[in-house]
Amino acid sequence: MSGLRHAAYSFPALVRHALTGHRRWPPALRLAEPKSAYDAVIIGGGGHGLATAYFLARRHGMRNIAVLDKGAIGHGNSGRNTQVVRSDYFHRSSSRFFERSLQLYEGLSRELNYNLMLSQRGKINLAHSPHDLEVLRRATNAIRMNGVDAELLSVADLGRLEPALNLRCRYPIEGGSVQWRGGIARHDAVVWAFARAASALGVDLVQDCEVTGFTLECGRVTGVETNRGRIATPRVCLAVAGHSSVLARRAGLALPLASMALQAMVTEPVKPLLHHVLISPAIHVYLSQSDRGEVVIGGGADVYNSYAQRGGLPILEANAQAAVELFPVLGRLRVMRQWAGIVDISPDTSPIMGLTPVAGLYISAGWGTGGYKAIPAGGETMAWTIAHDRAHELIVAFGLGRFASGALVDEGAASGVAH
Repeated sequence: MSGLRHAAYSFPALVRHALTGHRRWPPALRLAEPKSAYDAVIIGGGGHGLATAYFLARRHGMRNIAVLDKGAIGHGNSGRNTQVVRSDYFHRSSSRFFERSLQLYEGLSRELNYNLMLSQRGKINLAHSPHDLEVLRRATNAIRMNGVDAELLSVADLGRLEPALNLRCRYPIEGGSVQWRGGIARHDAVVWAFARAASALGVDLVQDCEVTGFTLECGRVTGVETNRGRIATPRVCLAVAGHSSVLARRAGLALPLASMALQAMVTEPVKPLLHHVLISPAIHVYLSQSDRGEVVIGGGADVYNSYAQRGGLPILEANAQAAVELFPVLGRLRVMRQWAGIVDISPDTSPIMGLTPVAGLYISAGWGTGGYKAIPAGGETMAWTIAHDRAHELIVAFGLGRFASGALVDEGAASGVAH
């Protein structure tokens, strides 16, 4: 296992702590008070912020780092998503980045010494017309040319893989495609694994510390202003998802992002029913079943800008109707929970990563509805970028300057549905 293993988690220690009522159980991570200065400050204590801090400390030897969160670690979008991981992207730049992220996910439990419950059960796209099937055929060819696994499925294949699937629904299913290495991973486990690993390397995790502004000198960041005082630092990374444009504006930087709620829901738990992650671009829904037996259902983002983490009833109703259309048996289940996260969507639905016109200010934003699957590679590449002050080769195409040059990476048509 990883070198991050702590003696407190050995088998004899586990027995000792159990027999003593866990009275001297060591904390899993160290929550710190903010210091007056750091070599780098990461704003945002979600998956991307924590992963960036971890890789900065682990790969680049930078230990005097703080991760600042205005609330609690992992209480933003990292705790409000549907856990899907995949790398079947159309464009070459997207494919390379997300394939790297999936590869990292495949070894992350061992590296971080924390079970992320990665389940590579396969991610299936459904086609509801001959045109849909032709689009999937072309996309599958492109994905395979990118060196990523993908293959087409017939209607008979789908019937064997998902016996409860309504193949003759309102929009009859004509076939599909699958990435067998796609699947889900436990989202809160990813957050706590990176938090614990970063803390063990000396990174300060500071909760209830809201960044209210920046100090700039001659166009360069020299620190951040917080509700707990000023912190001096020559490097600041924004990893705050739907609030990226708000915070960037305080540094005089305008971002082409729209923020809105993306909501999902889960049913009461049942015995294994769904065996894969299923996505229907035409009906606009995606489904999977959690390890607890809950059926997880999501779809598109709300159609209006908002910072409210609750979403709206029309989207919830649409998601439920679409899920029952594909799996009529779900109609008898009760919805147990509904939630929403605030996503930031760029004009080409691809992320904005790397350097900014403000020297020393870096950004990991614009993840829209797909930030969770990008956490490992997002942290790895942003850490490299901060350490070297130039964009990592995997994220050059995602720089802010592409909106001026017109070199967009339009994955909107390729992804088809929010997930």
